[in-house]
Amino acid sequence: MTESDALERLAALEIETPSWGYGNSGTRFHVYPWPGAARSVWERIDDAALVHRLTGCCPSVALHIPWDRVDDWSGLAEYAAERGLRIGAINPNTFGDDEYRLGSICHPDEHVRARALDHCRECIEIARHVGSSILSLWLADGTNYPGQDDLRDRHARLAAGLDQLYAELPERMRMLVEYKFFEPGFYSTDLPDWGTAAMLCRRLGPRAQVLVDTGHHPQGTNVEQIVAVLLAEGLLGGFHFNARKYADDDLIVGSIDPFELFRIMREIAAGGADNVAFMIDQSHNVEGKIDAMIQSVLNIQAAYAKALLVDGDALARAQREGDVLGAHRALLEAYETDARPLLARLRASIGVEADPVAAFRSGGYAQRLADERGTATVESAYERL
Repeated sequence: MTESDALERLAALEIETPSWGYGNSGTRFHVYPWPGAARSVWERIDDAALVHRLTGCCPSVALHIPWDRVDDWSGLAEYAAERGLRIGAINPNTFGDDEYRLGSICHPDEHVRARALDHCRECIEIARHVGSSILSLWLADGTNYPGQDDLRDRHARLAAGLDQLYAELPERMRMLVEYKFFEPGFYSTDLPDWGTAAMLCRRLGPRAQVLVDTGHHPQGTNVEQIVAVLLAEGLLGGFHFNARKYADDDLIVGSIDPFELFRIMREIAAGGADNVAFMIDQSHNVEGKIDAMIQSVLNIQAAYAKALLVDGDALARAQREGDVLGAHRALLEAYETDARPLLARLRASIGVEADPVAAFRSGGYAQRLADERGTATVESAYERL
């Protein structure tokens, strides 16, 4: 691929940031308030808009309901548009209330299941109001002990609930189904892997697709192979970027295993990503919120740039000839390439600084936000997550 082609592909890459990444967050042990962290959905949109201004590639912000609930959804969409943003994926919360102790859509009590489905329907209506085309669904449903519930019954409830939601999707809306192999349930998870998610999406129809989260796999899982297969089958609808060392750590993208991120982006670059929603899903517990988000964006761009620089002809030739080392070296050559000059040219072409993190840190933004907002006390359920 020529440099001009790579620049064109890089310029087309859009990365959605999550509203929840701009507020205070922490572990189950403690939340450390950050000076200037966003305290409301309006401030979260302000921070997402700042990230977009500094990077030029983050034009949408994902919302989580009820954490981001407002009375006037059209007003919120207009507020975002005035700041150069659009509202992205709408994420229902079916795990934050006491009633969901035993699950939501898979709960043994039909009244709890009905409540969870009503909340998802509410999120579909919110998506209509704000112009979103994606309902992003992650269920915390599962069990902690053998015998706690009937596993086949839970699967039947899950399938029936998704059938109802899919039937109510507007024509232009997609439902992205996310999976996770464990947590918060420790014995079983009702959507434990990409195969289960893909099977359900196939059953539902073409506007149901799988959402892959980097941290939602057992250690050692070949995530790029999952990405490749889902792309080949037309079932990859979205990707939640983050990084992990042990479990679902939600660390800065690319901070632990940048070569894995490169391998994932190589499959995306080779397989086509026209209909894949790229979203960040991470939690900043001990670091700044905005510059950490920017760093994740830069790491995704860098990995994608290197993926675009793979010599596809040389790689294919080595693969055909059975040259194992030659094929591996074709990937390494691209991975070891310094993509910063290419990315600097990209940023110059769209009018942003070559190093957006440095621009944030030297621009006085953090101090201004700290002066305006102070250090918020951690009181709401949103800030505790």
